[in-house]
Amino acid sequence: MSPPREWFEKNYYEVLGVAEKADAKDITRAYRKLAREFHPDANPGDASAEERFKEISSAYDVIGDTEKRKEYDEVRALGPMGGFGGGPGPGGFGQGAPGGFTFDMGGGGIGDVLGNLFGGGGGRSPGRSRATGPIRGSDLEAELHLDFTDAVAGLSTSLHLVSDAVCNTCTGSGAEPGTSPVRCPTCAGRGVVDDNQGMFAMSRPCPNCGGRGVIIEHPCHTCHGAGVERRPREIKVRIPAGVSDGQRIRLKGRGDPGRQGGQPGDLFVTCRVEPHPVFSMDGKNLRVTVPITFPEAALGADIQVPTIDGSGVKVRIPAGTRPGRTFRVKGRGVPTGKGTGDLLVGVEVAVPAKLSDDERAAIEALAAAATESPRHHLFTPSPEGGST
Repeated sequence: MSPPREWFEKNYYEVLGVAEKADAKDITRAYRKLAREFHPDANPGDASAEERFKEISSAYDVIGDTEKRKEYDEVRALGPMGGFGGGPGPGGFGQGAPGGFTFDMGGGGIGDVLGNLFGGGGGRSPGRSRATGPIRGSDLEAELHLDFTDAVAGLSTSLHLVSDAVCNTCTGSGAEPGTSPVRCPTCAGRGVVDDNQGMFAMSRPCPNCGGRGVIIEHPCHTCHGAGVERRPREIKVRIPAGVSDGQRIRLKGRGDPGRQGGQPGDLFVTCRVEPHPVFSMDGKNLRVTVPITFPEAALGADIQVPTIDGSGVKVRIPAGTRPGRTFRVKGRGVPTGKGTGDLLVGVEVAVPAKLSDDERAAIEALAAAATESPRHHLFTPSPEGGST
């Protein structure tokens, strides 16, 4: 197939606001930002936002795909008329160019353009596909809010969206039940018509069928011939254990349906995980900070530590434990497919805000019995024998 006319008319890099030398990550990042901004769900009733979203999706469908981007860049390098200039030079042919050439404005790859250039002739071969081939459906974005414990354990749930879906009445054909699309009489089902202009035969999408090759004489009363309808959808989704806040999950083929036999788009689900008052996730490990008393830190103790399942676990605090030390409890973290993570227990010494008389007397006795300042190492002797 030959490249779509839009490849010659639109600069997809400008549509996404990226440089022509931008790498794949920058292109994807720009697309996601614009898609969130102009998504129809974020701009209900705004036709201009919907058109902008379609334009963004079309641009990303081309330059977001490595192979399509390569073909697109090659087509753009040929110039506004795809290299069919009137004078001699790179990409153009002079008046003495042999034979006639078909300039196909339909959809496809650069190889077909070059095939037309050097193959001569004035028309399309009978086996060529229609001008506007299958169109991939748009990708969708959705958010899912999760409780922390569900994010740790993983779960199966449902997303409720309002988006395009294959029409239930006509099952996507666009024709009223009991009827079928018919072959376009103007283009004989090819989807293109040829406009002979001397040595060139310019192929363009058929104005009668819009390049589809078929005409719907009796449009479906539900979708009015579009083959899709906007309706509520329930989508089952499996959230893996250990999903983090902001993580995106791709559901292949669960986006908007394709047109003219094209593949459906994908659904990208952004997970929003509610913070937990006690635990936090660190990869496949869980972290918890536990306060201990000074006697427990100094003398050692066995303390009870909470776990995410509520059962708790006993941890041995050795004598002389300093604040900030972390203890590892094996197998009490996130149950991922590569094994269960650990529970990382950090300790901090709790200082009481108020003391009873007995507590004060005990602490004063401890202070009086102390033989060395914990700040002694901070001071160095001076040459005169004093300290600095």
